[in-house]
Amino acid sequence: MEQEKRYAVLIDADNVAAKYTKYILDEVSNYGIVTYKRVYGDWTRPNLAGWKSMALDNAITPVQQYSYTTGKNATDSAMIIDAMDILYSDNVDGFCIVSSDSDFTRLAIRLRESGKHVIGMGEKKTPKPFSTACNAFKYLEIIAEEDIQSSAENEKVAMKEMESDIIRIVSENANLQEEINIGELGSRLQGRYPDFDVRNYGYSKFSQFLKYFDCLSFRQVGSSILVSLKNDTSDLDRISEVLASIVRSNGSKGYNLGELKKQLCTKVPDFSLKTYGYSKFSRFVENLPGFRIKNNNVLISEG
Repeated sequence: MEQEKRYAVLIDADNVAAKYTKYILDEVSNYGIVTYKRVYGDWTRPNLAGWKSMALDNAITPVQQYSYTTGKNATDSAMIIDAMDILYSDNVDGFCIVSSDSDFTRLAIRLRESGKHVIGMGEKKTPKPFSTACNAFKYLEIIAEEDIQSSAENEKVAMKEMESDIIRIVSENANLQEEINIGELGSRLQGRYPDFDVRNYGYSKFSQFLKYFDCLSFRQVGSSILVSLKNDTSDLDRISEVLASIVRSNGSKGYNLGELKKQLCTKVPDFSLKTYGYSKFSRFVENLPGFRIKNNNVLISEG
């Protein structure tokens, strides 16, 4: 088994915002394990306050570097010296230099000349000489944007799963009017998802959270809110027409219930019993006008 490559992550706090910390470490983890984590800056300066908590939370060693001379970047010098010390220790396979400063161009070239893999990271303002001197260069704004988009996609998937569970709960626990009290719905949903909290989804009230789902209808009765599944009449008409066409294709003999469901799903791929509040296909067909079931066969009703 090939040993995982080891990386040293050196961050220039003067030129990189603390908000990118997670994205930096996550990106390097795609290449190997991080054995050195250091962030450089003058911690007496108030503009680096954000880095203090980030360094603590992510076990990054803060390296204090005072600005001894006006106009000279002492932070860059400290990073370059440490990088060379780590290089000569031969304890890593690669480096991740995080800065938007072109002063690290020569360092990247030197590290590569020594056979080390160099990943550069910086904001889009990073001068091209530094980015091209690295084996790979990642723009922090793009990495962060990809992560946000990925989170959004994951949230969509999670909400889709949540919608399926809500439909199932309503279908299985509705009263004769095919409605369920919003409080009971919330309790049963909490039972399925112990960590469920509407605040995690950006809502303050459960009723507002439920309005995200287009499949639900709401009815106020006194102080109570009753929730039901929407029945789309146009969709039901379309389903009825398809079913009638399939049944008639077999003449007066009717059509086997199980086979009818298969044929319907073939012709209408998005068909789902849950959408209409049913768990059994036979019950769904029985409640459609113009159909009846006899000996497990579906027939068109006379008259």
